Amino acid sequence: MSRAAPEPRKTLDPDRVAEWLARHPDFFVGREGLLQQLKVPHPEAGGATSLLERLVHDLRHRAEQAEWRLEQLLESARHNEAQYRRTRELVLGLLEAETPDALGQALATQMAERFQIPAVAVWCEPALTDREPQPPQAPRQVLDDHARARLAALLDGRTSRCTRLTATDWAQLLPHTEAPRQPGSCALSRLALGEPLGFLVLASPDPDHFRASMDTLFTEYVSDVLARLLSRLGPAPHG
Repeated sequence: MSRAAPEPRKTLDPDRVAEWLARHPDFFVGREGLLQQLKVPHPEAGGATSLLERLVHDLRHRAEQAEWRLEQLLESARHNEAQYRRTRELVLGLLEAETPDALGQALATQMAERFQIPAVAVWCEPALTDREPQPPQAPRQVLDDHARARLAALLDGRTSRCTRLTATDWAQLLPHTEAPRQPGSCALSRLALGEPLGFLVLASPDPDHFRASMDTLFTEYVSDVLARLLSRLGPAPHG
């Protein structure tokens, strides 16, 4: 009598095994020996390693990633704190100015010392300066049609912007400073307080100091403070 053919070997669906183990997380309780027999691919060296060694490796990797993220957060917090302190000192220095010229000079000094921005220009509408007994001193400048048109073109319809600054534009917009031989970069912002008061120019000979992708919140904040102080310090109109 012939022997019956063996039935084909059945294999479990891996997905169903994984689903079952997820529903029974206590399966390995009391089966620690089974855990030690399991082998999984080694994530770096190739071949196989024990499940426990793989778990230790994964946990160490997660700890390193968490430590790196924490260090990034701490570095960002330290940067923000330093930026806040520099901005605070800047505003306090501006508030101490008693004249528009002193305000402009305090701005230039604070920018150079605390923010490594070596060139500043404050372009004022003529209405802000025509009642002053003396012409404005650098870095304040009086807007003319040519400078106003060039600044408006660089802003391209925006309130503030970071962009490259050619040597020609540097010579025109920062006439009280030495123009670099190569293009630099600048942050531009409008000065306004209900009506146009002028423009703020922060410039660097480094073409990458102010990049087009940079946020301009700081420049706008300084412009808002500057506009209010310029309006307050300017001489009262003759009545």
